[in-house]
Amino acid sequence: MLAFSFSSQLMQPLFDLIRSIKPMPDGFDHELSTFLTPHRLRKHEVILQAGTTSNRIFFIETGLTRRYYLKDDKEITTDFMREGDFILSPLSFYTRQPSFEFVETLEASVLWSISRPQLEFLYDRFPAFNAIGRVLTEQYYVKSELRAHSLRHLSAEDRYEQFFHAHKDLLNRLPGKHVATLLGLTPETYSRIRAKKAKA
Repeated sequence: MLAFSFSSQLMQPLFDLIRSIKPMPDGFDHELSTFLTPHRLRKHEVILQAGTTSNRIFFIETGLTRRYYLKDDKEITTDFMREGDFILSPLSFYTRQPSFEFVETLEASVLWSISRPQLEFLYDRFPAFNAIGRVLTEQYYVKSELRAHSLRHLSAEDRYEQFFHAHKDLLNRLPGKHVATLLGLTPETYSRIRAKKAKA
């Protein structure tokens, strides 16, 4: 993962997103910009390796990534993250335990990252910024609960419908085999349902 030079203009989407959640006091943008590290990644680069501790939180400027784990040597996707999303392995990041997940890019991507100590410094220096952390944690929790509910209670076709309506604009960017494991389906079942829905 290579860092590259940047300008404050490139960081604007991140600042805009933060302000859309809660206005920040004077000086916050400058302080945050001194901590941010930019990264330009190629397709299929690993951002987080299972067995290592998640020490940084990333913001996706451009690109597409996924989180996954291994089960019986098979990759099981747990989430997709795109432009405007944050990336972290919550359990590892907050408990300091080694991650059981991998995070990789699915497209060439531009990311911004900040370390956990830097994040804690900003929480202390700017109390209003704690609201951003709370919203981020809530979003991850809700997504996790929705996925668990979907896998436990919805039929294969209903799981596909739910995903389709939530991520319709992403389907052509996502490999079907990864979407299938996210939905708890075999690639064959996923392809059959998608073809059926396309004809409907």
